[in-house]
Amino acid sequence: MAAYQEVCVCGFEEFNQAVEQHEGKRIFALFVGSKDTEGNSWCPLCTKAEPVIREGLKSASQECVFIYCQVGDKPYWRDPNNDFRKKLNVTSVPTLLKYGTPKKLVDAECRQANLVEMLFCED
Repeated sequence: MAAYQEVCVCGFEEFNQAVEQHEGKRIFALFVGSKDTEGNSWCPLCTKAEPVIREGLKSASQECVFIYCQVGDKPYWRDPNNDFRKKLNVTSVPTLLKYGTPKKLVDAECRQANLVEMLFCED
């Protein structure tokens, strides 16, 4: 059985609801460019990082919640005043973070298996 529960959300409001529903639990969040109807993201770095992150999740040392968050379309993401940038300080996709801590991986760091595994394993 997986050591994590996955929650998939789209947008800032759904992300906040997911965090509230899992309050008190260890939460990791991956922020990626939204996918189209065929399942393709506008963010090529997100597409490359996702398999590395999913493999790293297998090494999570404790039960946790993994929130997979699509941030919206490219024009929304590029807006410097979007909620992800303003309220969560997520300034790049992909971003993988341990919610409630300053620990996060950004851009190319999300494709480095050793860094991803380290983030999931640290207490």
